[in-house]
Amino acid sequence: MSSIRTLHALLVDEIKDLYFAENQLVKALPKMAKTAANLDLKAGFTGHLAQTRGHVTRLTQALKILGLPAKGKTCHAMLGLIAEGGEAIELKAPPAVRDAALIGAAQRVEHYEMAAYGTARAFAELLGENQIASLLQENLDEEGATNKKLIEIASTVNADALAAGGQIPATSKSKK
Repeated sequence: MSSIRTLHALLVDEIKDLYFAENQLVKALPKMAKTAANLDLKAGFTGHLAQTRGHVTRLTQALKILGLPAKGKTCHAMLGLIAEGGEAIELKAPPAVRDAALIGAAQRVEHYEMAAYGTARAFAELLGENQIASLLQENLDEEGATNKKLIEIASTVNADALAAGGQIPATSKSKK
């Protein structure tokens, strides 16, 4: 683990994590879109891919402002989230149930990204890096909008999964 002694170094570390994370999503989203059966979910993943490419561009700009090359560092959190998305892609289940797993994986990614962007933006603001804070806020705003879309799509996708054979588990009360 690298030694981080200043808030500036922590900001750089966060931005590099995000840069890596977004680049991993650029690779994963086409696979998720291809796997999705629900057309709204497929379109959501495709739209998020275009948005994610814009996030990479803004993060590249932030690194340039800091005088650094566009290079990330391994974000283990995103690797785990991407692995979960891969498990959803490979899930042996009816397409509607697999879609529910895919959207669950996507929502976990969004929540991670929103937290990471909020943290990095706060660091940038404290350091007076207003241009960087603005770039991070723009990405954060888009992540929030994507999260809202996923919530809307999830209601349909999850209802479809239930109709496709997902059953409400029996509770101890219903067994009596």
